[in-house]
Amino acid sequence: MPKDEPVEFPILKSETAFEGKIWNIERESFDYNGSVLTREFVAHPGAVAILAIDEAKRVLLIRQYRHPVRKYLWEIPAGLTDVPGEPRLDAAKRELMEETGYEAETWTKLQDFMTTPGGNDEVITIYMAQGLRHVGHDLELDGEEVDMISQWFPLEEALASVLASDIQSPSAVVGIMAAALHLGVKPAS
Repeated sequence: MPKDEPVEFPILKSETAFEGKIWNIERESFDYNGSVLTREFVAHPGAVAILAIDEAKRVLLIRQYRHPVRKYLWEIPAGLTDVPGEPRLDAAKRELMEETGYEAETWTKLQDFMTTPGGNDEVITIYMAQGLRHVGHDLELDGEEVDMISQWFPLEEALASVLASDIQSPSAVVGIMAAALHLGVKPAS
């Protein structure tokens, strides 16, 4: 069975080429089997995403504007793991509450994945949240979150949308496919 394997090559030089609000661009030179290579990449704090699913096998998706692609995307709730020392599951619970006002009774880790490993070190952990209860919140959202909407969709419809490339957010694609496989759900025709 194939399995990705970690490896460490000697880092010869490392510098921050650009310091941003959320992530930085790092430039590293390293010894790759006797050759010196230099690569720039986005140094990202990582993220969590939540596939919230109810008893009727409906998933909670949020519609949020994403400026780099100039689209409103249907996504699953997600957020950065940027609180020092916060366990990833606690970050997932916090993000579900902040973005949707829901709490969950049961949490299952579905998947870890790398978003774009050729140019970014971001790892997203996706959790499935079940036993949901809407408690609301009084948080003041800003930026692209101010007009964010949430809506319930049958998992089989969400899966069909993923397979038709109508949903393209990576965490939604991976989360919906992993949940469908986990729960034995086939796409709507």
